[in-house]
Amino acid sequence: MAEQKDWAFPAELRPKPEDWRFDLDRALDAVVLLRAEIPEDAFTASILGTERAGNGVVIGENLVLTIGYLITEASVIWLTTNKGTVAGGTVLAYDQATGFGLVQPLGKLGVKPIERGSAGPIRVGENVVIAGHGGRAHALKATVFAKREFAGYWEYVLDEALFTAPAHPQWGGAALIGADGRLAAIGSLLVQEKIDAGTIQGNMLVPIDLLEPILDQMVKTGRAKAPHGPEELSKALHG
Repeated sequence: MAEQKDWAFPAELRPKPEDWRFDLDRALDAVVLLRAEIPEDAFTASILGTERAGNGVVIGENLVLTIGYLITEASVIWLTTNKGTVAGGTVLAYDQATGFGLVQPLGKLGVKPIERGSAGPIRVGENVVIAGHGGRAHALKATVFAKREFAGYWEYVLDEALFTAPAHPQWGGAALIGADGRLAAIGSLLVQEKIDAGTIQGNMLVPIDLLEPILDQMVKTGRAKAPHGPEELSKALHG
């Protein structure tokens, strides 16, 4: 994933406030920078590195949602808001079946949580916002080009993931914000897709719908009830 540096999307690639029926800047402010430090002897250190950076999304007064591989085995976590507020964080939970991770801030972030929506109503061909930390400069107007099963080589399976293009270079933990201004999915991977004219790069995102059935248990116990069968995941997505 691209490093957090001084960069910005060209103006023509960014979402414009007048094109959306919600407060764009308020929604973007819910996305925070997440940095994690992992011990050198951790099992995932050689695979995912000892210093990881990505995004988290404030979904509660004291709750940040991210993608789990950023925080797996983390000993130190720092969260930074768009306004420059910095607070430490601690790993609250990680669910391997969905890939979601939860972080509890150890200080006040001063950020209003974004409302959680659903990926279900989002259609292929629909425009969405893919937001990383950094406000409009790091927000991308993207299009959903597919909704389908995703199976990773590490036995990570989603019944229906979202795929968007163009690709956001800071995809880990990025927020997919739908036309209703609510959080619909969390960024997980960079993908390459074959099309008639060649290949395109895009992102795979995990539907927020999969969080609702397991959130309470993740907060209380640090993990979701296992196992996650295909029927349970499909029910979360399709009702």
